[in-house]
Amino acid sequence: MPRMLRMLPGRRFLRAAALAGVLAPCLAAQQPPGTASAARALLLPQRIVSGERATLAVLDAGGRLVPGASVAFSNGDHVKTDGTGRALFVAPLSPGVIFGSIERRSGRVPTVILTPEEASASAIEVSSAPRAATLTDRFEILGKGFCGDADANRVAIAGQPAVVLASSPAALVILPPDELSPGPAAVEISCAKRPAPALSITFVELVLKADTSPLKPGERRALTVRVRGTTEKVSLEARNLAPKVAELAGGNPVERVSSGGSENVAHFEVIGQKSGNFLISIRLVPSLEAPK
Repeated sequence: MPRMLRMLPGRRFLRAAALAGVLAPCLAAQQPPGTASAARALLLPQRIVSGERATLAVLDAGGRLVPGASVAFSNGDHVKTDGTGRALFVAPLSPGVIFGSIERRSGRVPTVILTPEEASASAIEVSSAPRAATLTDRFEILGKGFCGDADANRVAIAGQPAVVLASSPAALVILPPDELSPGPAAVEISCAKRPAPALSITFVELVLKADTSPLKPGERRALTVRVRGTTEKVSLEARNLAPKVAELAGGNPVERVSSGGSENVAHFEVIGQKSGNFLISIRLVPSLEAPK
């Protein structure tokens, strides 16, 4: 998938699907790739398989893939991301839980090492997938028979190629294509020319309505998020990225369930702590279930 590989370093993979206070421009494809010193987030498949290959990815704070980032595992192994911001590695032989972390950064990401017997399959099997995912955020699918080399997997959503950011024989971390429209879409997966039955996932767009002018101390301001693409209720999480400027009412993070129906909205509130621009991220809370 050469075209995708050339796009990877400059593309933004947002964790947050909506931002308030400071609205980030959608020009990430024109931005340079992140640098190793800016590495912030490690993407590991939830499950890897003993002795089998897997792919991880590292992102910067802006959601771009980071080449040359060093990743350390709790068993002493080390890998470094290549020019695409990803790294291929072999899972340890001992089953159990292992942790990965970006060197010189706090925080550890766990992954479960399965035995080959637990992950064996003659064909691709999808055991769980999200009921809903956002158009701009990655999502994970669990199962058996995937390719550990991310680029050996082929994923199409509504007939358009998607990017596999991280993978193992038991999990895929996928980013939807840019031109995808809100609503249900067929997700097709294949590895080494072995296709899986198509599954359906509803892709939603989170539209944020808020006054983004600078807050004043003590000012209360409502944030409304409309969910486009489904009339079902979904769970949304708001996270305060500038706590010195504003307080997110209810704590940090705060989870709300949307109203459902034709409007399908969720409401949050911020309270000014000092004058300045606030920054709140809104994301869909993933819910994995048996595929449809």
